[in-house]
Amino acid sequence: MSILIKNVLLNGTRTDVCIESTKFSKIGPAVSSQGKSAIEIDGSPFAMLPAFYNMHTHSAMTLMRGYADDIELHSWLTDHIWPLEKNLTEDHVYHGARLAALEMIKSGTVFFNDMYFFPHGTARAADELGMRADIAPVLIDGCDPAKAGELLAFAKRTIVRSSDYSPRVRFAVSPHAIYSGSAELLKGCAELSQREALPLQIHVSETLTEVADSIRQFGLRPVQYLDSLGFLGPNLTAVHAVHLDDTDRSILKERGVTIAHCPSSNMKLSSGSFDYAAARAAGIPFVIATDGACSNNNLSLLEEMKIASLRAKDRSGDPTVAPAREIFDMATAHAARAAGLNAGRIEEGMLADCLLVRLDHPTLTPPGHLISHMVYSAHPECIDTVICDGRILMRGRKVEGEDEIVRGANEAYRDLISR
Repeated sequence: MSILIKNVLLNGTRTDVCIESTKFSKIGPAVSSQGKSAIEIDGSPFAMLPAFYNMHTHSAMTLMRGYADDIELHSWLTDHIWPLEKNLTEDHVYHGARLAALEMIKSGTVFFNDMYFFPHGTARAADELGMRADIAPVLIDGCDPAKAGELLAFAKRTIVRSSDYSPRVRFAVSPHAIYSGSAELLKGCAELSQREALPLQIHVSETLTEVADSIRQFGLRPVQYLDSLGFLGPNLTAVHAVHLDDTDRSILKERGVTIAHCPSSNMKLSSGSFDYAAARAAGIPFVIATDGACSNNNLSLLEEMKIASLRAKDRSGDPTVAPAREIFDMATAHAARAAGLNAGRIEEGMLADCLLVRLDHPTLTPPGHLISHMVYSAHPECIDTVICDGRILMRGRKVEGEDEIVRGANEAYRDLISR
């Protein structure tokens, strides 16, 4: 199937864009589709932009949205979230992830990097709704090395089943954190991800408590402890990384690690203020992410981009820090690169992931500063159409089956809470 979008605004110029199969095949004036069953879209009301890539979330935690708000992180986890998660089933995760996928699509996101329980529930949801995803079972052995082997075996069994799903859906490796995983688990995860060339992610240096406990237990800050285990490398996404010193930043840069910056979650849990300017100056690649809907409480990268920029300006005292284009690229081209995808830009031969945004929407008016508007003022309602891998996931703000998805999530929530 092919899609032909006529007279759309792209990079400030009206043009035609043809999508054949999964890629942008032709961009230019007076383009015609080669396909026999082409879908043609009048692009004149729209601008075309790259879609968004959410580099860290726990998608099924949509079912816990609002469940344990206004609580410090470690109490939030140990006293509220982890006890509830003991009652989770794969069916709960499936319905929660479907709700997350719906929310992400409706705010322009086509890929998410997930860490959670029952990964096949999330994989089914992403596959059915047409999204891209890297999905990892969250691995927690309670720092008991005797349990590490069992968890690593589970991760390997999960990876083997990658062929059950579309190539858009991939499995990854993800220990939760240094305070919830033994050294044996962490080293095993690093070896598995390197051997199988799989993405790796972990929460790191999220709170001052984590840093202090790491120094007390290991004599090293979290980043330095992970480096001593051989854990750090270019396949790693280090999530949060709020509390870094110059040595930490130097190590992350040298190892080619990408930071996933989650400003809303950091602020909501009072985890601390990420030093954007220092990380940028150190040359560390970093991207924008929402975290889960239980600590955000939404999955909109539009909102996350704005907060990331404003937070960086506020902390640095410099309004030129984190400009709109830089932030936008972190949610699009930079994130796609971190995910190993030939995507994030609208160019011939690249994967066809894109948005059509309404130029007459109030939050994009007056025209002339589209990227600035997308970072600082845009509302998800300005996004009319979402295309992923050459497939239309949303058109006219409608996603197929959205009423049933919401109904299923509500039923799953009631069942989870009642257990």
